[in-house]
Amino acid sequence: MKLGQNFLWGGAMAANQCEGAAFEDGKGLSLMDKIPDAEHGRKEVLYQPHLTLQKDHGSYPSHEAIDFYHRYKEDLSLLGKLGLKAFRTSISWSRIFPLGDETEPNEAGLQFYDDLFDECLKQGMEPVVTLCHFDVPWHLVEKYGSWRSRKMIDFYEHYCEVVLTRYKDKVKYWMTFNEINMMTHIPFLGGGVIIGKDEDFNQIVYQAAHYQLTASAKATTIAHRINPDLKIGCMMAAGTFYPYTCHPEDVMAACDANSRNYIFIDVQMRGEYSSYAECLFKQMKLTLDILPEDLALIKANTCDFIGFSYYSSRLTSAHPADVKTADGNAITTLRNPHLSITKWGRQIDPIGLRVTMNDLYQRYQKPLFIVENGLGCEDVLANDGVHDPYRIDYLSAHISEMEKAILLDGVHCLGYLAWGIIDLVSAGGGEMDKRYGLIYVDKHNDGSGSLKRIPKDSYYWYQQLIANQGEIIY
Repeated sequence: MKLGQNFLWGGAMAANQCEGAAFEDGKGLSLMDKIPDAEHGRKEVLYQPHLTLQKDHGSYPSHEAIDFYHRYKEDLSLLGKLGLKAFRTSISWSRIFPLGDETEPNEAGLQFYDDLFDECLKQGMEPVVTLCHFDVPWHLVEKYGSWRSRKMIDFYEHYCEVVLTRYKDKVKYWMTFNEINMMTHIPFLGGGVIIGKDEDFNQIVYQAAHYQLTASAKATTIAHRINPDLKIGCMMAAGTFYPYTCHPEDVMAACDANSRNYIFIDVQMRGEYSSYAECLFKQMKLTLDILPEDLALIKANTCDFIGFSYYSSRLTSAHPADVKTADGNAITTLRNPHLSITKWGRQIDPIGLRVTMNDLYQRYQKPLFIVENGLGCEDVLANDGVHDPYRIDYLSAHISEMEKAILLDGVHCLGYLAWGIIDLVSAGGGEMDKRYGLIYVDKHNDGSGSLKRIPKDSYYWYQQLIANQGEIIY
């Protein structure tokens, strides 16, 4: 199977996981700059920030990351030689507005992304840019409670006006928020939202998500106004829920889980809350600040494509207490006995990608864009390089299922971006040793290493795949 010349083969990274330079050229602290590594309490901060944030945790991997800020030309040259047609990254909001609520932007930050996008284009790669990838300016968290406050819509709108205007002729593909459904799973990661032990969790996260959805519609308005050719996408952590058995109660549990996971994308793609969401809010007895003008704005400004991450399918049951769980996903899932599993608890299901693509495309009938897919493993640097046949197996299996979805099922997909195309800091664990990249970075969990870049075997395999327009050579 082969895909057309316009298919966007590429790779993906995020500013907070690769750039480093946390205190250079006027950048302010971001949410991610306050989260330590795994050894120093990352999980506690992510899930219980109200209890743990005041401590000095001693190690903050985003501060240096892989030093992409200073090495981007070297890195993009390697990606250009790989043959990538698209490169996804994010803009660090606090590099543009160090506090987040200023009137005037930081010119040094703007210039950095000018130079970065120019280099991408020079290397033949379309920039694919996320406006906010788990990266809220820390000042907005401290002063306003981040997305607990309606004021965030205005701050985000001003930020978007500046960057969309600045880069309107350099960046065609944009996404408003990374994995917007993460708000209901890890709200501190998803939007800097801190929830006290005695507060109503659902009231706060669905209110914060509504403010993000309204802000997303404002960004879409701005983009289409300044350049009608710009394409604005939503972005979700995807993976279809399967029923654990064919018992009707399990089938209904999977139906419910999928409906809940699509609530925010329904708003961004259909322009309104689903009847399912309205019923759920009533059942939860939520009183949300949703204004008529919010709904009118959302209705008039739906997204152009659906960006999504896919790492695994999910599994659910009407009686989950009776089933073993897999703990490697932010979204709770049961252990599927038919799937292999990684050291970090991620189940591997290539066919699930095809299932998910069909579900999304049949639901929305809008182009899809796979903006994250990859395998986190411990790679070994040998004298003759990094040999990662397991990653090649993973990528080839998933790409094969993607191609079936496109060529056999009729799904419209813009491209495929391998996640962590260069080794970077893991978002969940703050680790370097959980490696996704096709390019090895000589850095380790303890911060040691030369930062040297070394292409892995998977780099050369992907290079050949792209040259062959997706024809998989085993």
